[in-house]
Amino acid sequence: MDPAEKPAECPARGKCPVFLAVSSGTVRYAPSGLGPALEGNLGEQPLDTDSQPHPDEGHPPPLEAVPVPWKSVGPYKSHRESLGGLPETPAGEEAQGEEGPAATQLDVSRLRSSSMEIREKGSEFLKEELHKAQKELKLKDEECERLSKVREQLEQELEELTASLFEEAHRMVRDANMKQAASEKQLKEARGKVDTTLFAEFQAWRESPTLDKTSPFLERVYREDVGPCLDFTMQELSALVRAAVEDNTLTIEPVASQTLPTVKVAAVDCGHTKTCALSGLACACRHRIRLGDSESHYYISPSSRARITAVCNFFTYIRYIQQGLVRQDAEPMFWEITRLRKEMSLAKLGFFPHEA
Repeated sequence: MDPAEKPAECPARGKCPVFLAVSSGTVRYAPSGLGPALEGNLGEQPLDTDSQPHPDEGHPPPLEAVPVPWKSVGPYKSHRESLGGLPETPAGEEAQGEEGPAATQLDVSRLRSSSMEIREKGSEFLKEELHKAQKELKLKDEECERLSKVREQLEQELEELTASLFEEAHRMVRDANMKQAASEKQLKEARGKVDTTLFAEFQAWRESPTLDKTSPFLERVYREDVGPCLDFTMQELSALVRAAVEDNTLTIEPVASQTLPTVKVAAVDCGHTKTCALSGLACACRHRIRLGDSESHYYISPSSRARITAVCNFFTYIRYIQQGLVRQDAEPMFWEITRLRKEMSLAKLGFFPHEA
């Protein structure tokens, strides 16, 4: 067909119901008896529903007058689309179209099976993790319970210890108060028995403590206690011992199992027995004395050692008072001095501890 020529139009346009159906896009019809020319016009030229047929142009009569059999060739897209633009579907593509739904269904089933498998594996993994977490939580609960029991036990022990300490402290305070009350009672009782003369002499000495023998207090102690206690048979050595005690230069030391011979012959070896340098009696001398810086040693008996020690204890205490180291009232000091004087009197009479 020459493209310059104007294509023939259907004479039944606007009147044929089939034409109207085709124009609406419901179905597509192709007349089987009109020949290739009409079919070509239907495939190449879009239908114009607005034009009117022209019977005087040499075209066949209208479709109302000539009944022609028609066949359906498929759905028609639209009267606005070109009939020639409709693609023809090959046989192979139609076969592929028929196989497409089956393949799609197979893919969907595979995806579903894969999804189910992944879901099952994920569920198993989550179950395992949940089991592990529950196990760890159980272990932690057991550990917390054990620590809680230990804490309760420690708290109970601490409470018991605190209670026992409080009881012990209250008992000690109670005992101390009882002892203090007893001491105060004894002190009150002793105040009525104190020799007022001796206490007055001590108070006068305490106001200005000194080691001078001219004070009435020390002169009495020397005369009644120190002198008789240090009065030994060997008068010369006794005077030296008393001077060393007053000067605080006398040393008493135990005798070793094997000793060097002494310079003086005041202590004579008699087998296991030695002669006391102060009393002149043969006895087991377990101590010896040294006067000042002298290298001479004198063996003494236990009785002589006890008498010298008692006098040294008295002088040590009054030196502490003189130096201000004893911070007590006058009465406790006086009673301590009285006790020390008692110890000198007992040692002078021969009463001394066995370890002396």
